[in-house]
Order: sequence, then structure tokens, then C-alpha cells
Amino acid sequence: MAIALKNEIDFYRYPPVGPEDWRYAYPTARVRGLELTMIPRGTFVDMANAASFAEAVELLAGTDYTIDAGADSAQIEQMLMARRTEARGMFADLMLDDEIVTFLRAREDFANMRLAIRRIVTERPLGLDYSNEGNVPAEEFEEIFEQEYYERLPGYLQEAVEAAVLGYYESKDIRRIDHEIDRCEAKWRLEQAQEIENIFMMSIVRLRIDLSNIRTLLRLKMAGREEETQFFVPGGFVDVDKFKQGLGTGFEAMGQLFFATPYYELLEGSISYLRSEKSFLKLEKECDDYITGFLKTTRSIAAGPQPVVAYFLMKEAEIRTVRMVLTGKKNGLSAKLILDRLGEWIQ
Repeated sequence: MAIALKNEIDFYRYPPVGPEDWRYAYPTARVRGLELTMIPRGTFVDMANAASFAEAVELLAGTDYTIDAGADSAQIEQMLMARRTEARGMFADLMLDDEIVTFLRAREDFANMRLAIRRIVTERPLGLDYSNEGNVPAEEFEEIFEQEYYERLPGYLQEAVEAAVLGYYESKDIRRIDHEIDRCEAKWRLEQAQEIENIFMMSIVRLRIDLSNIRTLLRLKMAGREEETQFFVPGGFVDVDKFKQGLGTGFEAMGQLFFATPYYELLEGSISYLRSEKSFLKLEKECDDYITGFLKTTRSIAAGPQPVVAYFLMKEAEIRTVRMVLTGKKNGLSAKLILDRLGEWIQ
């Protein structure tokens, strides 16, 4: 029986993660050990406060991210991409349900599609930099788009191609590409989570839809584009009508509008920083922290796919944080600016 998609919010802070599954006893034990090797927040704080890039790099010695202090940006990125590929390979090996692996790999498919369609509508040459970590190999993806043979794509991508291209030519607004792909991706993910009856994956999808809509709300509000209500994506825990209502609400009252949702504190902190600093750094930090907080709730599960997925997503977040801090130090950003973006992390 498929999972019912309830419209009401029946939780206080985080949605449910679903039942245990003892088939995952070994994978769960494995990731519990790996969690202990993740970089604590204190190390990132020390890196941000380090006097130089070289000193920041020294703090990574003995971790998965050991690199020479003389490394350039390309070498840093190569190292981080290698760590991400390793993490994704290990995840695929530990997972016993291929549907969940396909579910997460599809992120790269949709990212590749955004790149390809933008190149098509802007009449730029198709490049060779597609990710090879999705369900569709990069070489095949490139060939499909060069030959416009979209029938070879999985069904969920065929729908997204048509919607994105039609959306762009309807308005000649490049933002419609991302919006239509986001909408198709959210719809497919909700359907997949229901089909495989996975409460945890359903919760992740709906939370990400809500957080994406919050970002859209504040960015539209800040840009004075209150009339552009079409960019909200349905399917989250919060109905899109509330986000549309938020566009007509002053910043000072927006938190109260979302008081009965789990995002009240997130919005209050983000809006205060946004108004004073004219920056979305705090918003991105709060959204990351919220997802991390939800992933940490899987620690109550003795065995199941949830802890494995949670570790994998937190490992990806760790890689992004290393990139953010190293890039910030290499480019001379202030410690305050880096720390404003640094999340609460997993410990």
C-alpha cells in the first residue's frame, strides 16, 4: 500500500523516519563507525580562524582531506571530487535496495539536464563536463542530447526535458528551466517514495521542497518580485498557498505566518540576518542545519537504510564544507564570513 501524502503537519520539529529493517544490521554498524571519523565542527572553526590558508590545510592532516599547502584550486577540487566518488561508491555497496540508490543517483541526472537544456536554449556547444555519477552515463547523456533522441532517457527525465524546454520558450525566462525541472523532479521523487513505501525518503523529499520554497520566498521578496507566485513547487509539508501569502507579508510578520510550521525559528534567524547584512548566507546555513538535524534523528534507528542514507548525505555535506572553508581561506575571506556560513555540523 502506498504511503498517504498528508497535507497537515503532524510533527513538531522533524517528520518520522520510518521503521527499523534488520537486513541493514551490518551496513548500519559500518556507518556508525564511519560517523566517528567525520570532522567535528571545532576543526572547521579553527580552520576559519587560521591565520593563513597553509595553517588551515594543516588542520586537515590525518583526515580524508589531507592535501599539500601549495595545492591550487584545481587540485583541491580534484581531491574533493575523488572523496565524493569514493563515498558514493561505498554507499552503493552498502545499500541493499537498488531503488534507493537509483533515487539518489537521479540527482546527477537532473543536474546534467539543467546544464544540457541551458546550453540548448542559449545555443552554446554541448560540453564534456557532465557528471558520470547519475543513472545515465555521461557519454550516453551527451549523445542523447546531441542527437535529440530523448526517448532513450528514463521516463522521469523525458517529462522534465519537455517541461523545461516548453517553459523557457513560453516566457524566454531562463529561470523557468530550473523551475520546471524542480517541479518534475519533486513530483517524481514523491511518486517514487510512495511506490517503494519508504517513509524516510518521503520525509527528506518533502522537507527539501519546503526549504526550496522558503529560499524562493525570501529571494523573490528581497528582489521585490512579489507577483511571481509561479515559482513555488507543490508537494512539501507546507501548502504553496502559504508561501504565496508570504510574498504579500512584511518581513517583520513573516515568522508569525509560519509560526505553526517547523520552520519558524529558521525563518526568524534568516530574516534578521538578511535584513541587516543583505545576504542569504544565514538562510543557507539554517537550511543546511535543519536537514542535518533531521538526518541526526536516524540515530534512534538500530538498523535500517535510514542511517546509511543519513551518513552518506552528511558525508557529502562534509565535503561541501571542506570546499567552502578552503576556498574561503584561499581567497582571503574573513573568518566571520566563513563562520556565518558554517553549519552546526553533525556533532
